[in-house]
Amino acid sequence: MLKMFSTQLTGLFNRLQDKEEFSIEDGARLLAQAAAGQGKIYIFGTKEMQAVGVEAVYGEEPLQAAAIFTGEVELESADRVLIVSRYNDDEEAVGIARQLQENGIPFVAISTVRHEDKADSLNGLADVHIDLRIKKGLLPDESGNRVGYPTSMAALYVYFGLKFTIEEILEEY
Repeated sequence: MLKMFSTQLTGLFNRLQDKEEFSIEDGARLLAQAAAGQGKIYIFGTKEMQAVGVEAVYGEEPLQAAAIFTGEVELESADRVLIVSRYNDDEEAVGIARQLQENGIPFVAISTVRHEDKADSLNGLADVHIDLRIKKGLLPDESGNRVGYPTSMAALYVYFGLKFTIEEILEEY
């Protein structure tokens, strides 16, 4: 089972690299604006997606200018935000996205597009959206259901893509 999961996970990472390459580059450019200036890159993750913020701030190689977004944070115009959620219609994430948009704070969102209603979803509100493309589990079980839903692993993969690109941008800057 683990071998099949590994194969499927590799396929997912390859799809993300192929299909989301330009969005990752665009997102990194937007986030790098904060790191290059006087701003911070705030990271807000819902549920298991909090792993991205924890990695960015407390990991072995922290992201320059990164901080975890909380409700008490007073954002400045130089700040940028990364919102990470399992689905594009997550109420908490969409609520934060609306506030950011109202306050003119640019942000990047990472989530699986489950509903195409762009007006009220992360993919419609974000300046840059990166689609995780995980609509079901990666493996079939004995009952015909799908299991193995690695959203946080996929989000961390995308995060590292953003991080490496941000670092390249800052080196050139």
